[in-house]
Amino acid sequence: MAIHEECGVFGILSRKRERLGKLVYYGLYALQHRGQESCGIVVNDDGVFSSYKDLGLVSEVFS
Repeated sequence: MAIHEECGVFGILSRKRERLGKLVYYGLYALQHRGQESCGIVVNDDGVFSSYKDLGLVSEVFS
């Protein structure tokens, strides 16, 4: 399987941490039709970036 360049990008900027994971999940899920081959999340916590990405649908990768 070859990876193509279609994708959706969703972002949130917030100082509050509660519910962010759920909001990002649903935001990515809503954009899933833009690219269904892979997905990922990047989080910045005081200048430190952490990421998780994998091949598959949002509901498969983040279950």
